Amino acid sequence: MSIRVIRSGLLTTIQDLGRFGFQKDGVIVGGAMDQFAHRIANILVGNEQSEGTLEMTFIGPTLAFEEDVLIAICGGEFEAMIDGKKVPLWRPVFVKQGSVLTIGHCRVGCRAYLAVSGGFHIPKVMNSQSTYLLARIGGFQGRALQKGDVLFLREPRKKSALFQFYNKKTSLPFIAMSWGTSFELRAYFYESPKTIRVMRGAQFADFTMQSQQYFLNERYEVTSQSNRMGYRLDGPLLQRKHSVEMVSEAVTFGTIQVPNEGKPIILMADRQTTGGYPKIAQVIAVDLPILAQTKPGEQIVFRDISFEEAQRLYLQHELGMKQCEKVMMLKMGG
Repeated sequence: MSIRVIRSGLLTTIQDLGRFGFQKDGVIVGGAMDQFAHRIANILVGNEQSEGTLEMTFIGPTLAFEEDVLIAICGGEFEAMIDGKKVPLWRPVFVKQGSVLTIGHCRVGCRAYLAVSGGFHIPKVMNSQSTYLLARIGGFQGRALQKGDVLFLREPRKKSALFQFYNKKTSLPFIAMSWGTSFELRAYFYESPKTIRVMRGAQFADFTMQSQQYFLNERYEVTSQSNRMGYRLDGPLLQRKHSVEMVSEAVTFGTIQVPNEGKPIILMADRQTTGGYPKIAQVIAVDLPILAQTKPGEQIVFRDISFEEAQRLYLQHELGMKQCEKVMMLKMGG
């Protein structure tokens, strides 16, 4: 079973939930930028949530399916066509052998994730399939996909999820299920400006009162100098009360640092393992997918909440994911 790359798209890489346990050696976690869309795509095809998917950015690839395969595409609103017929997102889709999937430009959001039933047959590096582009490890030969690449697939974990499509008659090159993820669950990146909830960072009190008010009340724009490593923001400058050299400390996905120039930087999936700039805030886990779907030029506003509220929202989110997985398993005959 395989998929052949006809056109690679702007930046298409294989990502999973990350490479954990190696930050002490200077190896980043990485993984999918929008882990919600990544996890839902895997659930829709009967995979473990940690299975590798194709992460597509702004412009998707064109892929030829050399075997029958069950797929799901989740994330931003990309134009997706199979043999010229529009294919729905956020649903399981059975693609027939010989069909060609074309994923075009993104209208809303900026990233999408394609999961295949069984997953991609590629080796793990340090317990992860995630592509780390700077180190050229993981994923498909440590790089973004290119024209002519062939991705081999593993056998589906739940064959019943695939077999239920075989006897359905249709003239279309694919069969899309009538059910999928509700709009309420997948509407998280439509708001403008986007509200990003944060907890105050270790050095929040080191900033002037005016800077604290700017940070929590004014709008910031994501600049074009943004990527998987971090988002640079443009807006009111933030100043500390006293300029003091800091010892580098551990950072994580969503840490907001403020360099000497005063413009915040939000660290993203491919962030470094430590940082020496003051940390004004930390984006809460459930809002990281909103950031992952924010394009350069779009605006965000920060709102601070307590650690207890952030924890409650995280537990609520994970409970919802478990319930979603149970429902999908029943739908797929698992």
